[in-house]
Amino acid sequence: MSKVVGYARVSTREQNLDRQIKALQQYVEPDMIVTDKASGKDFQRDGYQSLKVGIGKLVKGDTLYIKSLDRLSRNKEQAKQEIQYFKAHGIKLKVIDIPTTLIDYPEGQEWVSDMVTNILIEVLTSIAENERKTIKQRQREGYDSMKRDTEGRLISNKTGNPVGRPKATYPDNWQEVIPQWQAKQITARKAMEMMNLKPNTFYKLVKQYQTQ
Repeated sequence: MSKVVGYARVSTREQNLDRQIKALQQYVEPDMIVTDKASGKDFQRDGYQSLKVGIGKLVKGDTLYIKSLDRLSRNKEQAKQEIQYFKAHGIKLKVIDIPTTLIDYPEGQEWVSDMVTNILIEVLTSIAENERKTIKQRQREGYDSMKRDTEGRLISNKTGNPVGRPKATYPDNWQEVIPQWQAKQITARKAMEMMNLKPNTFYKLVKQYQTQ
Protein backbone atom coordinates (compact mmCIF):
# COMPACT_ATOMS: atom_id res chain seq x y z
CA MET A 1 0.00 0.00 0.00
CA SER A 2 1.34 3.42 -0.98
CA LYS A 3 2.38 5.90 1.73
CA VAL A 4 1.65 9.60 2.10
CA VAL A 5 4.48 11.27 4.02
CA GLY A 6 5.24 14.85 5.00
CA TYR A 7 8.64 16.42 5.54
CA ALA A 8 9.39 19.59 7.53
CA ARG A 9 12.74 21.21 8.22
CA VAL A 10 14.17 24.22 10.02
CA SER A 11 17.84 25.14 10.12
CA THR A 12 18.42 25.40 13.88
CA ARG A 13 17.09 23.87 17.08
CA GLU A 14 15.83 27.28 18.17
CA GLN A 15 13.48 27.58 15.18
CA ASN A 16 9.91 26.27 15.29
CA LEU A 17 8.42 23.59 13.03
CA ASP A 18 4.80 24.32 13.99
CA ARG A 19 3.87 26.39 10.92
CA GLN A 20 5.11 23.76 8.49
CA ILE A 21 3.54 20.89 10.45
CA LYS A 22 0.18 22.66 10.57
CA ALA A 23 0.25 23.11 6.79
CA LEU A 24 1.28 19.49 6.21
CA GLN A 25 -1.48 18.12 8.44
CA GLN A 26 -4.02 19.24 5.87
CA TYR A 27 -2.73 16.45 3.66
CA VAL A 28 -0.76 14.06 5.88
CA GLU A 29 -1.52 12.16 9.08
CA PRO A 30 0.44 13.62 12.05
CA ASP A 31 2.36 10.38 12.68
CA MET A 32 3.52 10.35 9.05
CA ILE A 33 5.37 13.68 9.22
CA VAL A 34 9.16 13.46 9.33
CA THR A 35 11.10 16.43 10.72
CA ASP A 36 14.64 17.74 10.88
CA LYS A 37 16.29 20.60 12.72
CA ALA A 38 19.37 20.86 10.54
CA SER A 39 20.98 23.01 7.88
CA GLY A 40 19.82 22.62 4.29
CA LYS A 41 23.38 22.77 2.95
CA ASP A 42 23.38 19.01 2.29
CA PHE A 43 21.22 15.93 2.81
CA GLN A 44 23.04 14.37 5.75
CA ARG A 45 19.99 14.75 8.01
CA ASP A 46 18.56 11.87 9.98
CA GLY A 47 14.93 12.57 9.13
CA TYR A 48 15.49 13.11 5.45
CA GLN A 49 17.72 10.06 5.13
CA SER A 50 14.94 7.94 6.65
CA LEU A 51 12.91 8.75 3.52
CA LYS A 52 15.54 7.09 1.37
CA VAL A 53 16.69 4.07 3.39
CA GLY A 54 15.23 1.66 5.92
CA ILE A 55 11.63 0.99 6.88
CA GLY A 56 10.41 4.51 6.01
CA LYS A 57 11.98 4.55 2.54
CA LEU A 58 9.76 6.13 -0.11
CA VAL A 59 9.07 3.82 -3.03
CA LYS A 60 7.16 3.91 -6.30
CA GLY A 61 3.58 5.10 -5.77
CA ASP A 62 4.34 6.96 -2.52
CA THR A 63 3.69 10.69 -2.10
CA LEU A 64 5.86 13.24 -0.31
CA TYR A 65 4.47 16.59 0.85
CA ILE A 66 6.65 19.58 1.72
CA LYS A 67 5.74 23.19 2.51
CA SER A 68 8.19 24.76 0.06
CA LEU A 69 11.08 23.67 -2.14
CA ASP A 70 13.72 25.19 0.13
CA ARG A 71 12.73 22.64 2.79
CA LEU A 72 14.51 20.09 0.58
CA SER A 73 17.56 22.28 0.14
CA ARG A 74 18.46 25.94 -0.16
CA ASN A 75 20.81 24.96 -2.96
CA LYS A 76 18.74 25.05 -6.14
CA GLU A 77 20.98 22.56 -7.95
CA GLN A 78 20.64 20.05 -5.08
CA ALA A 79 16.86 20.57 -4.90
CA LYS A 80 16.63 19.91 -8.64
CA GLN A 81 18.59 16.67 -8.25
CA GLU A 82 16.22 15.51 -5.51
CA ILE A 83 13.17 16.21 -7.66
CA GLN A 84 14.78 14.19 -10.44
CA TYR A 85 15.39 11.38 -7.93
CA PHE A 86 11.72 11.33 -6.90
CA LYS A 87 10.59 11.37 -10.51
CA ALA A 88 12.93 8.52 -11.47
CA HIS A 89 11.64 6.40 -8.57
CA GLY A 90 7.96 7.07 -9.21
CA ILE A 91 7.49 9.14 -6.04
CA LYS A 92 4.99 12.00 -6.26
CA LEU A 93 6.23 15.31 -4.84
CA LYS A 94 3.59 17.76 -3.62
CA VAL A 95 4.71 21.30 -2.74
CA ILE A 96 2.07 23.19 -0.75
CA ASP A 97 3.38 26.58 -1.86
CA ILE A 98 3.06 25.49 -5.51
CA PRO A 99 -0.66 24.63 -5.89
CA THR A 100 -0.30 23.07 -9.37
CA THR A 101 1.68 20.23 -7.78
CA LEU A 102 -1.20 19.43 -5.41
CA ILE A 103 -3.65 18.43 -8.13
CA ASP A 104 -4.43 14.72 -8.39
CA TYR A 105 -4.73 14.12 -12.11
CA PRO A 106 -7.15 11.39 -13.27
CA GLU A 107 -5.92 8.13 -14.75
CA GLY A 108 -4.59 8.68 -18.24
CA GLN A 109 -3.51 12.24 -17.50
CA GLU A 110 -0.46 11.46 -15.38
CA TRP A 111 1.60 13.13 -18.12
CA VAL A 112 0.35 16.49 -16.82
CA SER A 113 1.96 15.78 -13.44
CA ASP A 114 5.20 14.83 -15.22
CA MET A 115 5.02 18.07 -17.18
CA VAL A 116 4.67 20.09 -13.96
CA THR A 117 7.65 18.25 -12.47
CA ASN A 118 9.72 18.95 -15.58
CA ILE A 119 8.82 22.64 -15.37
CA LEU A 120 9.96 22.70 -11.73
CA ILE A 121 13.27 21.13 -12.73
CA GLU A 122 13.75 23.66 -15.54
CA VAL A 123 12.90 26.59 -13.27
CA LEU A 124 15.33 25.41 -10.59
CA THR A 125 18.03 24.86 -13.22
CA SER A 126 17.55 28.42 -14.47
CA ILE A 127 17.57 29.90 -10.96
CA ALA A 128 20.69 27.93 -10.00
CA GLU A 129 22.49 29.08 -13.14
CA ASN A 130 21.52 32.72 -12.50
CA GLU A 131 22.72 32.43 -8.90
CA ARG A 132 26.09 31.10 -10.10
CA LYS A 133 26.40 33.94 -12.62
CA THR A 134 25.50 36.52 -9.96
CA ILE A 135 28.09 35.13 -7.53
CA LYS A 136 30.80 35.13 -10.22
CA GLN A 137 29.89 38.66 -11.29
CA ARG A 138 30.08 39.93 -7.71
CA GLN A 139 33.44 38.20 -7.28
CA ARG A 140 34.76 39.84 -10.45
CA GLU A 141 33.47 43.24 -9.37
CA GLY A 142 35.09 42.74 -5.96
CA TYR A 143 38.44 41.81 -7.50
CA ASP A 144 38.29 44.68 -9.99
CA SER A 145 37.78 47.16 -7.16
CA MET A 146 40.85 45.93 -5.25
CA LYS A 147 44.27 47.52 -5.43
CA ARG A 148 47.53 45.57 -5.63
CA ASP A 149 50.65 45.85 -3.50
CA THR A 150 54.22 46.10 -4.82
CA GLU A 151 54.35 42.29 -5.19
CA GLY A 152 51.20 42.22 -7.28
CA ARG A 153 48.97 40.73 -4.58
CA LEU A 154 45.34 41.86 -4.29
CA ILE A 155 44.60 44.01 -1.22
CA SER A 156 41.30 43.62 0.62
CA ASN A 157 39.24 46.84 0.59
CA LYS A 158 37.86 45.91 4.00
CA THR A 159 40.98 44.96 5.94
CA GLY A 160 43.78 46.45 3.88
CA ASN A 161 45.59 43.10 4.02
CA PRO A 162 46.71 40.89 1.10
CA VAL A 163 44.08 38.43 -0.10
CA GLY A 164 44.93 34.71 -0.18
CA ARG A 165 47.81 32.74 1.24
CA PRO A 166 50.93 34.66 2.22
CA LYS A 167 53.81 34.35 -0.22
CA ALA A 168 56.31 31.65 0.72
CA THR A 169 59.68 32.99 1.84
CA TYR A 170 63.13 31.45 1.49
CA PRO A 171 64.57 29.95 4.68
CA ASP A 172 67.78 31.48 6.05
CA ASN A 173 69.94 28.58 4.83
CA TRP A 174 68.47 28.50 1.30
CA GLN A 175 71.63 29.77 -0.43
CA GLU A 176 73.66 27.20 1.47
CA VAL A 177 71.47 24.16 0.77
CA ILE A 178 70.13 24.71 -2.75
CA PRO A 179 73.53 24.67 -4.48
CA GLN A 180 74.18 21.26 -2.86
CA TRP A 181 70.88 19.93 -4.16
CA GLN A 182 71.45 21.38 -7.64
CA ALA A 183 74.87 19.74 -7.71
CA LYS A 184 73.19 16.45 -6.69
CA GLN A 185 75.30 16.26 -3.54
CA ILE A 186 72.10 15.81 -1.50
CA THR A 187 68.60 14.56 -2.32
CA ALA A 188 65.52 16.76 -2.44
CA ARG A 189 64.24 15.00 0.69
CA LYS A 190 67.47 15.85 2.53
CA ALA A 191 67.28 19.47 1.35
CA MET A 192 63.70 19.72 2.65
CA GLU A 193 64.75 18.31 6.01
CA MET A 194 67.68 20.73 6.28
CA MET A 195 65.42 23.71 5.52
CA ASN A 196 62.34 22.36 7.34
CA LEU A 197 60.15 22.70 4.25
CA LYS A 198 57.20 20.67 3.01
CA PRO A 199 57.44 19.26 -0.55
CA ASN A 200 54.87 21.65 -2.08
CA THR A 201 56.59 24.69 -0.51
CA PHE A 202 60.04 23.43 -1.50
CA TYR A 203 59.17 23.00 -5.17
CA LYS A 204 57.22 26.24 -5.24
CA LEU A 205 60.29 28.09 -3.97
CA VAL A 206 62.53 26.24 -6.42
CA LYS A 207 60.33 27.33 -9.34
CA GLN A 208 60.21 30.86 -8.00
CA TYR A 209 64.02 30.89 -7.53
CA GLN A 210 64.68 29.54 -11.04
CA THR A 211 62.36 32.14 -12.57
CA GLN A 212 64.15 34.93 -10.77
